[in-house]
Amino acid sequence: MCFSAASTTPAVDKGDRASIYAVHPDIITAHILTCLDGQTLAAVACASSELRAFSAEEKLWRDISTAMWPSTTDPRVNDLISTFPAGHRSFFSDSFPLLDHSPSQFALSPSSPTAELISAVDIFYKGQLIFSKVQASETESEWFLCSPFRVDLLDPKETFRTPIRHAGEGQKSLKHLEENLSLSWIVIDPTRKRAANLSSRRPVTVQKHRLTGEIHLRFATILVGEKKGEYVQCGAVVTCKGTEGGELHVREVSMHVEAMEGNHLNGRESLVILQTSIEGGKRRKEIKGKARLEEYLEMKRERKKRRERREKALDMICIATGVTIFMAFWSFILFR
Repeated sequence: MCFSAASTTPAVDKGDRASIYAVHPDIITAHILTCLDGQTLAAVACASSELRAFSAEEKLWRDISTAMWPSTTDPRVNDLISTFPAGHRSFFSDSFPLLDHSPSQFALSPSSPTAELISAVDIFYKGQLIFSKVQASETESEWFLCSPFRVDLLDPKETFRTPIRHAGEGQKSLKHLEENLSLSWIVIDPTRKRAANLSSRRPVTVQKHRLTGEIHLRFATILVGEKKGEYVQCGAVVTCKGTEGGELHVREVSMHVEAMEGNHLNGRESLVILQTSIEGGKRRKEIKGKARLEEYLEMKRERKKRRERREKALDMICIATGVTIFMAFWSFILFR
């Protein structure tokens, strides 16, 4: 029998308030706590010092993490997580909640260098894993620092098949993908022993290209930019295509960081933002990705309007200055 937090906590406190140690430890760890998900296990750990001790078992959190993110079974990732302050429990607390873009949470500053960032990516369809990959991105070369930041998990000619049937044209098929496809993109900083999930879990937009027929699913997290009052969009894109009635094939799984002006940030700029967000970013269990994106797009529109007004005012000043100089010149010629 499996229990939730609501059913385990009263057993400790009701009646004669007997200690949790009255129950054999093997029953607690092997038959009760193993049935809990990460959120419930964290709640149970807050109920008493005894339950906190039982809930600190590394195997519990390792099993929860690998069940949620199969990519963490990769030996490189598993070994790295074991170096975190509290192992898989620390990794879960970093990676399960989503990053919030609240501007008051921390101040950006150059961080100590790290040799690489590791991406642990899992794609699910109707809760079933259809893609999993771990990829390390070096962060020290001039090429990385000066080029637009981009992580590609598939080679240009590489694709992978999915069990998703292509339903053909229309918004219904796009809505189906929006509701049933989810992405987890965890970025791990080996230097700081920290991680963060940079996906919105569900797509914020699903669009079909009219010419190529490709379907683009975009997942986005809004992060604080380097300058005060600026934000950036960390976007992950899954691109797929298929013939009507056949299976969808995924052709692209990538991530980049985009500024409010629409340009992609280079590696140096992106690294500062990602490292600071991973280390000091506030986490929330649930964030409405579409609402966050719309707020960001509205800020972009307002920013564009302000820039256009400034440029228009500058143009008027330049025209007025030119006319003044021209009139002064002709006045000098006529009355000399």
